Amino acid sequence: MPPSTSPRFEVAVVGAGAAGLAAALALAREGIATALIGRHAPVADGRTVALLDGSVRFLDALGAWAAIAPHAAPLAELHIVDDTGSLFRPPPARFRAGEIGLAAFGWNVESARLVESLRARARATPGLTLLESDAAGCLRGEAAAELTLADGGRVAARLVVGADGARSPLRAGSGLRVRDWSYPQAALTTLLAHTLPHRDVSTEFHTRQGPFTLVPLPGGHRSSLVWVTGAGAARRLADLPDAALAAAIEDQAQRLLGALRIDGPRGLVPMRGLAVENPVAHRLVLIGEAAHVFPPIGAQGLNLGLRDAAALRDAVLAAARDGRDPGARAALAGLGRGRRRDAGLRTTAVDALNRSLLADLLPVDALRGLGLLAMTTIGPLRRVVMREGVLPRLGAPELMRAGTARRA
Repeated sequence: MPPSTSPRFEVAVVGAGAAGLAAALALAREGIATALIGRHAPVADGRTVALLDGSVRFLDALGAWAAIAPHAAPLAELHIVDDTGSLFRPPPARFRAGEIGLAAFGWNVESARLVESLRARARATPGLTLLESDAAGCLRGEAAAELTLADGGRVAARLVVGADGARSPLRAGSGLRVRDWSYPQAALTTLLAHTLPHRDVSTEFHTRQGPFTLVPLPGGHRSSLVWVTGAGAARRLADLPDAALAAAIEDQAQRLLGALRIDGPRGLVPMRGLAVENPVAHRLVLIGEAAHVFPPIGAQGLNLGLRDAAALRDAVLAAARDGRDPGARAALAGLGRGRRRDAGLRTTAVDALNRSLLADLLPVDALRGLGLLAMTTIGPLRRVVMREGVLPRLGAPELMRAGTARRA
């Protein structure tokens, strides 16, 4: 880019999913001239997201939660059932949000509903320019970056935020080092209607093939399913007629919710992981699945992406207050360190749980069982684990801290 070219925007966010929308909203609401680049096309695949308490505070601070709340169900309790058949199987563990002073650990909402609500908020936000085109290229210059759009347009900005998903073209062209891996599993997702009430309880069965999780939806008699199992078995389940699939889910759920019927679209999600060594480069920050990909276990993926967005907002505002260039490496160094630490801890925890279930080794079973038993019986440990699972206290972004936003 020629040195005389002046940036049109301070920040250009590439990717119109939930993390990109939240990042663009958070910046534009602070008076940062922001462009959001990407086509808006959510896929209806039966997926929901359990928004943890910190994420709800963030969405509320963005003015988006009021439209989402009526369509979200509280997760007041989490039950974990060891269904591995291990000799070291611990008793079921029950965690209650009230023990750490919360009405709920989080709220479960359909992914398409979340994205549509954020999109509506983005359309109504002054200072946020929406460009419904894919980014076709990015040239990062000394003073600014220039994005070429698929429709032939060009956008200049001092900082580009890559929120363009798990197969991020921006990441591929960045030169950042990436580690990726896969598991011999896939996750079947769908929505269920059931005869017995869920009572705002999320239940996770740990099986030898992976976690099988039922998460409440509004109304008391609907839940979302994430069934992690062998890749071949997941494909066979996905191909079953509705009645046969409902019967298979009833069996796996031990009739916990009574008679079931399929009540929404299905999805089949490959089980893979990805982590960038550093989400920050010159005039570029990666957030969401462009920076880290998780298997759909433990509600970590999007919640981590929203923390990325909230932390990005803090870093850009700090640079603006100090009169610094928000796209310079020096302004982004602290953001990179914090996001690496947070993503690394979550990646290790999710990977260890999944691999421990697949291992079928007595010493591994014993360690997992003892860990769950300790969290069940040792009060202080139990509360620390619950709090850290909802939101890490160290380095929490400003808009996610207690007292920042209202809760439903």
